[in-house]
Amino acid sequence: MNLSALTMEELRNLQDKVQRELIGRGREDMDKAREQIMAIAQQAGIPLKQLILEGLHPRRGKVAVQYRHPENAGEQWTGRGRQPLWVKKWLESGKAIDLLRV
Repeated sequence: MNLSALTMEELRNLQDKVQRELIGRGREDMDKAREQIMAIAQQAGIPLKQLILEGLHPRRGKVAVQYRHPENAGEQWTGRGRQPLWVKKWLESGKAIDLLRV
């Protein structure tokens, strides 16, 4: 197609047709992708809503408690991050951290 032979009106009409075609094909591609995703989720037995929501907000696995205060079970620590004050006091008193291990 020789575009330089077209008038401005013909070029604008062609531009409109191309734009409509691009939009239509984009919708078709989106529909095909959606169908494939739904089929994969169904084969895996995963509800699509769960798949999407967890993809947007992935849940981090809960870290198990590694240490617990022997006299107050409510005071616990996973062993990650800063040591809680009760752990620091325990260690400062000369006691081994292994005695706190769950």
